[in-house]
Amino acid sequence: MGRRMAERLDAEDAKLVELARAAMARAEAASGAAVRDADGRTYAAAPVSLAALQLTGLQAAVAAAASSGATALEAAALVAGSADDPGIVAVRELSPTAVIIVTDRAGNVI
Repeated sequence: MGRRMAERLDAEDAKLVELARAAMARAEAASGAAVRDADGRTYAAAPVSLAALQLTGLQAAVAAAASSGATALEAAALVAGSADDPGIVAVRELSPTAVIIVTDRAGNVI
């Protein structure tokens, strides 16, 4: 099992994980995500599952950032997701060097 996030993440990245966990809880979803743009603004989301629209939480968070004018991301947090989440491609499109943190539901870094 992973180590507690506080043992491995700085304060800003730990906050990003907490925002992702809050989005997951608010939506009663199986996963959640958050991103931080180059200006320090944060965007959190849970998966969207509509007949006409399917987004992972990370895709939704990146979409929220991009639609708010973000042109670069510093970091992304994905809670209860996996390293093959299609949102990672969207993060990399905006910022190839952005830090991507993947944790379990409790916030333990995987």
